[in-house]
Amino acid sequence: MSSIRKLLKFIDWLSEKSGAIGKWFALLLVLFGSYEAIARHFFNAPTTWAYDSMCMAGGAIYMLGASYNYLHDSHTRVDLFYTLVSPRKQALIDVIGALFLFFPLMIIMFKLAVTWAAKAWKIHEVMFNSFWYPPAAPYRTVFAIGLFLLILQGVARFIRDIHFVIRGEKID
Repeated sequence: MSSIRKLLKFIDWLSEKSGAIGKWFALLLVLFGSYEAIARHFFNAPTTWAYDSMCMAGGAIYMLGASYNYLHDSHTRVDLFYTLVSPRKQALIDVIGALFLFFPLMIIMFKLAVTWAAKAWKIHEVMFNSFWYPPAAPYRTVFAIGLFLLILQGVARFIRDIHFVIRGEKID
């Protein structure tokens, strides 16, 4: 049981670090947006790179923050009856939801993201919807890493929920 606790703590640590890295992309988002607004409106000199950079920074925030949000149970939940049941039944609902919804969807998305990133690196893909043509591979890689970390955090939560459903006590 000690090694499982260590694994869970390590996964939690990874999610914390991912969130800590992801928050810096919010600063980049604000800086890029501010620069673009000032350049466009005060100097009549719009950039070709700011919009794409803001989109990539926003995507990095979401993907690197996903496991952090899941760790802290800060994700959006559609709640019809969840809060009305006991914590043990909530854990059972979470286990069932993870098995039939979370893991299948996240695994498919992760597989596609890895394929997408590998192809981007292989063919030196650029984002062709702008005049700047930034490389696509780094962004696609961040997307895959974010999904991997989310799946890991999902595994940690799943282990905790299973333990709570079976034993009626928290694992850590």
